This record gives sequence, C-alpha cells and structure tokens, in this order.
Amino acid sequence: MSTPIFRLVTGPAALASSPDGWASDMLADGHVSLLIDDGGIDAISDAAHALGVEAVTVLRHEATQDLQETTVRKHAHGLPLIWIGKSFSDEARRWATSRGQMTLLVENEGALSDEDRGKISRFAALLGRQTD
Repeated sequence: MSTPIFRLVTGPAALASSPDGWASDMLADGHVSLLIDDGGIDAISDAAHALGVEAVTVLRHEATQDLQETTVRKHAHGLPLIWIGKSFSDEARRWATSRGQMTLLVENEGALSDEDRGKISRFAALLGRQTD
C-alpha cells in the first residue's frame, strides 16, 4: 500500500512473537515503526521477518520515557495511531484522547496476548472501513 491509513509504533517483540501471517496481514494498510528495546538488532530483524519485509522503520531512542513519548507523538503525523508500550504517562493518555485522529494505546511488554491482538485487529479493521 502506498499511503498508510494508520501508524503502529511498538517494540519488536510484540510483532516477532505473533502467529504466522498475523502481523503482515493486519498491518497491510498501516506503517510500522519499531522502538528499540533490550532485544536490539536481532529483535528488530525478527519483527521484519514477521512482517515479511526487508526493511523497517526504527524510531530514534530517547533518554527518558517523556522524550520517547514526545518522539512517538510527533511521528504520528496526523494519522490514526496504534501504540503498543510498557506503560503510558498521563500526558500521553491525554494526548491520545484529545487528538483529532483515533488512537489505540495498548499496554504490553513482550509478546501480545490473543486479546490484545484481537483488539488491534478490530481497531485496524475499523480504520479500514472508514476509508472505503
């Protein structure tokens, strides 16, 4: 897809550990950006394999959670956002509810649960229906 209808920002483990095909199928209409985590380049490579792509976008790493959240908010570029993270500050939560575009915050560390994958899939499907 040439123009994404949403962005997804996550650590690589959330995608690399998903069932075969889930990440690439669900994210076909979105743009994925990875946050650097303890898994380093190997985790990023595993996520790229799960997505079925040769290259992925990696957001710059920031020294604090507040700065990292600011970078993610700027990266959203006015598109709907699915943001998977360990936790979110009150400021990030306020931003998510007050911005003009739909935003889904998913608190998660590591592999996504079936419940979280379902929530993300439903959100992405809803965004897809809005563009039809």
